[in-house]
Amino acid sequence: MAVATSITRSPKVCIMGAGMSGLLMGIRLKEAGIDSFTILEKAASLGGTWRENTYPGLSCDVPSHYYSYSFDLNPQWSRTFSGGAEILEYFKGVAEKYNLSPHIKFNKKVKNAKFLNEQWHLETEDGETDVADILVSACGILHTPKIPDIAGIDSFNGALFHTSQWDHNVELKGQRIGVIGTGSSGIQTIAPLSNVASQLYQFQRTAQWIMPLPNPGYSRIHQQILQRLPLLNRLYHHGFRIGFELLSGGAIKKAGWQRKLVNRACLYNLNSVKDPALREKLRPNYQALCKRLVMSNEYYPAIQKENVALVTDPIDCITAEGVRLKTGELIELDVIVLATGFYPGVDKQLPHMEGVNGMTIEEAWSNGVDSYRSLALPRFPNFFMLLGPYCPIGNFSVISVAETQTDYIMKFIAEYMKGSFKAMSPKVEITNQLNDQLKAAARTTVWTSGCQSWYLDRNGDPISWPWSGRQFRQHLKELRLEEFDFAPATSTETEEPSKRSAVGL
Repeated sequence: MAVATSITRSPKVCIMGAGMSGLLMGIRLKEAGIDSFTILEKAASLGGTWRENTYPGLSCDVPSHYYSYSFDLNPQWSRTFSGGAEILEYFKGVAEKYNLSPHIKFNKKVKNAKFLNEQWHLETEDGETDVADILVSACGILHTPKIPDIAGIDSFNGALFHTSQWDHNVELKGQRIGVIGTGSSGIQTIAPLSNVASQLYQFQRTAQWIMPLPNPGYSRIHQQILQRLPLLNRLYHHGFRIGFELLSGGAIKKAGWQRKLVNRACLYNLNSVKDPALREKLRPNYQALCKRLVMSNEYYPAIQKENVALVTDPIDCITAEGVRLKTGELIELDVIVLATGFYPGVDKQLPHMEGVNGMTIEEAWSNGVDSYRSLALPRFPNFFMLLGPYCPIGNFSVISVAETQTDYIMKFIAEYMKGSFKAMSPKVEITNQLNDQLKAAARTTVWTSGCQSWYLDRNGDPISWPWSGRQFRQHLKELRLEEFDFAPATSTETEEPSKRSAVGL
């Protein structure tokens, strides 16, 4: 949604990251007639998580018609839940359509960002410097691989790699393969690997609730109808959004029909495992949705194959030959796949940052990660985070979330362009009040019902949105200037200090 402005000046905007949210921010700026922006991407190509993850079985757990930009819906999705390669092609096509390539600088990972003289001063790892009036982090939340601290991990003689660093040069057919981990990536890889491995082992530390998820393909006729009837395509998008928000948002809050429906579906799926002993190994000891819900129709049939084994005994170490268990048993392997997830949270993705009076991002988050309305920070003026702390994650579409956030950021930029201020950041007391309300509500959700997950911060508090998608959009509907500290655009360095507004203090 373009924001109309009475332009007195055009800001220079820097966006860190050329994944889904970074591309979206660039499109929003172009819609508003702002071309003075740069997207700094750490890698050699765009796409974020869909560029980095290429493992067998990769797919999105949100319906494709919902996991799309609302202003650029794709009638050509091949399946209800499309694979990673198809999603990456969608984002590449969007970037080309909106002519974002001239704005993207590849292989430019931001190393330092310092707020000085009402601008952000940036330095990339290769030594390049730049300045920006407004800085936007679109670094994502799950793309820094978590390598497990297992003794002997460097001693293995075979191929060993993380799911997000898949080595496609490794021959898998006829190999003895071990998959360590049972998150989404670990679950998704089992079915395709079971079709090629001579023997496949999955090492499970924590069982997962798995929601059955039919994934029918879309026929050519279906695609042509949506192509010719854009309104119907839009109805698909909104229908999936409403359905997923109603189910996911309702299920986390209270033991109503949504949670009962999810529990019954997960139990029904688990009961498809015929062997009682295996079924009990796969049964989690926590409520469904306490962790991010894994969705698959293929996992349980695959884990029951004769050439597949579930290993629940703890790992002692990795040796040159394979994985040794605490029991002393050695499982000999040719390939080890680390499906061990990622370091979650925006705090793991941001560069070293200094806000007002030298306040570092580490100091700002010394007592735990938080944010103002999911996207800004006190003492860090003109800085925004897409998919920051307290935004909806769960099983929402992060595209829908990022669209709400970018709409809000564009309202901020519109005020900047009108000359309302030079630099502005949220008030500390307002941020604390809002976060206290969020934390109180989050403590009553299923996330605190007795499991460990990446939804929780170091203090055990959930840092995700505890209410509905509609309430989140309402939360960011207006730019509340009274909740910010700002310096008027007319201020100069020659004014007496007492007459200047303190930024972010």
